[in-house]
Amino acid sequence: MEGELEGGAWVKPTIWTGLPESSEVVREEIFGPCCHVAPFEREEEAVGRANDTRYGLCATLFTGDTSRVHRIARELEVGMLWVNSWFLRDLRTPFGGSKQSGIGREGGLHSLEFYSELRNVCIQL
Repeated sequence: MEGELEGGAWVKPTIWTGLPESSEVVREEIFGPCCHVAPFEREEEAVGRANDTRYGLCATLFTGDTSRVHRIARELEVGMLWVNSWFLRDLRTPFGGSKQSGIGREGGLHSLEFYSELRNVCIQL
């Protein structure tokens, strides 16, 4: 790297394969350029593995089958699902996870409540 990027703390993209489902790399939410790739036999098995975590920020699904997209989207326990893309997002749409990947949503009108302090004033007349 040259210029302002020189000497930075950079992590090379990493792809793991063959790890057990109990592996920390598979179980934890890692914010870095990495992933674990594992084969599966049935769609239900893939959805089960994806949901078998305490986290649920996002998922990516690559398929040409629109009915599969709708079916899996209903089953995945995530805040965001990208189909045939990654991190393609209009800033006016909600952003956030499920389970222990955060609460609430940011983005567009969803941000107004997040950054507002609501007040209820009750007066008996």
